[in-house]
Parts: sequence; structure tokens; C-alpha cells
Amino acid sequence: MGEGDRTDKISEAASDSAHAVGDAVDDARESTAVRAVARAGFVAVGTIHVLIGIIALRIALGESGQADQSGAVGQMAATPVGGVLLWAGLIACGALALYMASDAVMGWSGSRTSKKLGKRIRAAGQAVVFAVAAVTFGSFAVGHPSNSSEKSRTVSAGLMSNPVGAVLLVVIGAALIGAAVTYGILGITRKYEKNLRGRPHGALGNTFTVLGVVGYCAKGVALGAVGLLILVATFAHDPSQQGGLDAALKAFRAQPFGVVVLAGVGVGLIAYGIFSLFRSRYQRL
Repeated sequence: MGEGDRTDKISEAASDSAHAVGDAVDDARESTAVRAVARAGFVAVGTIHVLIGIIALRIALGESGQADQSGAVGQMAATPVGGVLLWAGLIACGALALYMASDAVMGWSGSRTSKKLGKRIRAAGQAVVFAVAAVTFGSFAVGHPSNSSEKSRTVSAGLMSNPVGAVLLVVIGAALIGAAVTYGILGITRKYEKNLRGRPHGALGNTFTVLGVVGYCAKGVALGAVGLLILVATFAHDPSQQGGLDAALKAFRAQPFGVVVLAGVGVGLIAYGIFSLFRSRYQRL
């Protein structure tokens, strides 16, 4: 057998293996059980947003609290059924993260080639978001709760210590602001509905639409605030100014009409959370 024949056989075997893996992934994605668990991830993330919104409202009223993912999961952990909720959140968000990751790697079936890259990038971004949520649930479930604000400051301090890290922070901040604009556009134009496989009928459907518009716009404001805070902290070379979503939301209070803005964002995040509960039923997977 010549060298060329051996190379062809190796390439053919690798191709067959890749197809086998792809078929296995597709079979898993089509599983009713896998889809059910993945959809539960939207319930978990929706609950987190509702709790963050409630904490933000309390802060607007002068109370204390940690208005971020850790603060929300911490409140869930403090309930009588906290342990069950934490493990359920870990499994659901982990499954949804893997589902979105498979979209990013394998591509979306039926997509035009010109649109595949954009959809893969969005799927990858969503996979990261749900993976972070799963890690947060997991850290509380095993008794080692994480603090999102402290982690943000620690990571920022490490990156700011060298020029390459500082550039990366600027890129992250700019990307978050870009994502904020995207969320705002999706909310205003209602283009988020393209990824839904329907909606409730009648008055409930109209409420669903309002929740989506308000929720996406509020999510955009929150992401924009986080991105802006990262840029400010980086250019000031002061990681103490960077504390993630909690610091970004609390920064509103120091601004003119900040209490009103913070309360509005809190209501919007609650709306986004409730909308995510609907998404568990209507999101196209």
C-alpha cells in the first residue's frame, strides 16, 4: 500500500469518526429528555433575573443587597428547598450550556451559509452565559459560594497588571457595550421573536411581547453599564471600581435621577426573568 493510499484511508477514517460524533450529538439534541432539561435552564436563568431585579429594587429603596448572579443564587440557597434548587439549577443550566455549545460547534441545521457564522457566535456566547450560571449554582451547591463582585475585581486587577491584559479588558468592555446595543435593538424591533416557535394567544400573548421588549431593553442597559464600568476602571487603572453587575447597578444611585433609573432597570430585569420563564416553553431549540 502506497503512502498516498494510507493517507486517504486515515482521512476517510477521521471523516467517518467525525460523522459518527456528529450523528451522536444530533441524536442527543433530538432527545425529548435532553430538550426538557435544557428548557429548564431558561427557568433557572429567568429566576435569577427576577431575583436580581428584586434586589435592585431594594437597593433603589435604600436597602442593602448584592444585585448580581451570586446574590440571586445565594437567596435561592437560603430557602428551605435551597439544596434541591441549586442542584436542579446546576443540571439545567449545564445542559442548556452544552446544547448551545453544540450549536456553536456543529452549526444550526437549515441555516444559510451566510448566516451560520453569526448564529454560531451567538450560540457560543449563550453557552458561556449558561455555563457561568451553572458554575455559580454548583459553587453554592457544594458549599463554596462564589462572589461575582470579588471575582470581577480580582480578575481585573490581574489583567491590569500588564498591557496585554489591559487591552483585553478594553475589548471586553467594548464587547459588552456592543452586546448592550444589540439587546436594545432586539427589544425595540422585537427581532428576538425570530428564535421563538410561537407565543401565547390573546392578552397573555400581548403581555409576553411587553415583557420581551422591556426585558431586552433593561438587559441592554445593565450590560452597557457593566461594560462602561470596565472601561472606566481600566483607563483609571483602578480595579476597585470594577465589581461586575452589582457595582454597575449601584453606580446608578450616584447619578442624577439614579434611583429612578435603578428602579426601572430592576423592573426591567424582573420582566426579562419572567420572559425567560416563557422562553422555556417557546424558545426554538
